[in-house]
Amino acid sequence: MVARHVVILRALFFKAGLFMRGMSQDVTPKPIDWSVLKTLFPYLLEFRTRIALAVVCLVLAKLASVGLPFILKHIVDGLDANDASQLITLPLGLLLAYGVVRFSNVLFGELRDTLFGRVTERAMRRIGLKVFRHLHALDLDFHLNRRTGGLSRDIERGTNGISFLLRFMVFNILPTLLEIGMVIGLLLWNYDAWFALIVAVAVVAYVGFSIFATEWRLAFIREANQAESSSSTRAIDSLLNYETVKYFTNEEFEARHYDENLERWELARGKNRLSLFALNAGQSLIIAAAVTAAMIMAAVQVTDKVMTLGDFVLINAFMMQVFMPLNFLGFVYREMKGAMTNIENMFAVMDVEPGVVDREGATELAVGDGEIRFHDVHFGYGDTRNIIRGVSFTVPSRQKVAIVGSSGAGKSTLFKLLFRFYDVSSGDITIDGQSIRQVSQTSLRQQIGVVPQDTVLFNTSIFENVRYGRIDASDEEVREAIRLAYLSDFIASLPKGENTMVGERGLKLSGGEKQRVSIARALLKHPPIMVFDEATSSLDSHSEKIILKAISDISHQQSTLVIAHRLSTIMDADRIIVLDNGQVAEQGSHAELLARGGLYAHLWEVQQHESESTDRLN
Repeated sequence: MVARHVVILRALFFKAGLFMRGMSQDVTPKPIDWSVLKTLFPYLLEFRTRIALAVVCLVLAKLASVGLPFILKHIVDGLDANDASQLITLPLGLLLAYGVVRFSNVLFGELRDTLFGRVTERAMRRIGLKVFRHLHALDLDFHLNRRTGGLSRDIERGTNGISFLLRFMVFNILPTLLEIGMVIGLLLWNYDAWFALIVAVAVVAYVGFSIFATEWRLAFIREANQAESSSSTRAIDSLLNYETVKYFTNEEFEARHYDENLERWELARGKNRLSLFALNAGQSLIIAAAVTAAMIMAAVQVTDKVMTLGDFVLINAFMMQVFMPLNFLGFVYREMKGAMTNIENMFAVMDVEPGVVDREGATELAVGDGEIRFHDVHFGYGDTRNIIRGVSFTVPSRQKVAIVGSSGAGKSTLFKLLFRFYDVSSGDITIDGQSIRQVSQTSLRQQIGVVPQDTVLFNTSIFENVRYGRIDASDEEVREAIRLAYLSDFIASLPKGENTMVGERGLKLSGGEKQRVSIARALLKHPPIMVFDEATSSLDSHSEKIILKAISDISHQQSTLVIAHRLSTIMDADRIIVLDNGQVAEQGSHAELLARGGLYAHLWEVQQHESESTDRLN
């Protein structure tokens, strides 16, 4: 089961279940929101001709299906005839006709499924892509609160549920009901009304019982789905944090929690299985009673010479023909209810509105000098956690400005506001005089290169990871970015060179190597604004020197904002902004701030003391 969960996680990133923020955990039965089906209609209308042809094949298949019992009746009556001349010619022709009609029934049914299969697959593709794009459009807050394992299960079950509804409800449930209506009409027209009444009562009883029992067991379906999502979430979360589990030897702790989730899943599945047994038993009882009653009545009428032996066979064939698809209809209805539950969960993701959206009529950001201004910016996470309080400063064109301060001072939050992961509560941020809230997010982010503190790479080659900075770049441009990031010597030392695979999340590379790949990406993007978010905070001295050299080279060409913890890394900055408790405490050059003897000088003294202590220990 763990292996399946890993496959599910990988599948999420390619196509597009979660106990996500705002999703109900209630397992009590509730009415299905049938309005979600309206969202499927546009995907069906894309192939109007195919759907029309599929409907024609459907009608022809049902006509052939209803005609079969009549041919069978005449075959039996012909074989039962006393006229020896008809014993050979009549049944032989009817047998050939029976074979042709039966083949036509299967052929038109297969043609229907083939024609509509393209519609279903295209709808799944369109919806899967829409969900995938929506997930990328959601704000950072959603992704910080999501639980990937459960989310992947909900999306997988939701897309499968849509496939089920499109294929079975549209081309199985309605045709089955149509066929039942045709059979009841033919029985009423040709035979005793009691036969039609038996079928009608049995169908009503069957459908009523199926609906009642399915609604009753829906709680067990929801409980099983949520238990499976919970176990998936726990498994993937644990596997993604494999190293942390090993650091603290908590394998048994993780296994115990995983088994607790699996136990809930096992119990829920047991309830689901028992309720399914009760449903199937009740349905079978209704069908058996109806068929038995009809056959007894037919046998009596054959004995009384009211009906022929062929009529008896026809009645039996009609009863089987009605109740076999009706039994399938019960299965479809049960699965449809489960599918609708799964679709609800997937569309709950689609209902989540991003916290940051482009304003109507948003323009494209046009960057000339690349000057950044923060104007009295306020921001807080929720109503109780104020992070930024009236911050104002400027990053002049082609200058390097550093932001420093103690942990929690709001350094990285300023970068997230500039990149519009969040919108400011009040105040404004402008680039060359243009408010970033008035321009499109895409155009804003295209103008900013980012080297984050924690670089996560894709599980592909170093070369392709660098190319991700600008996917249409030529090989020569990628290699130039690699050279500027001082990554060439390292790549040359690898047996496979630039084709070396970096592993999931880049785990095969060291922190410094990943940072240089990140810098190469940003350089390849060639933006007018660069942001370094504590890019050297966890590196060794050698790696730090290399990256600082790359940053220094970049800062002469672009407007550069450096968020730093180590003050020694930003001594050459044109201006240093010192944050304290979400406010600008002081600003100036390194020398000016030291001479002022304020907060920066205190932080410098503390870090120098820590550095000397570390050197003595080494």
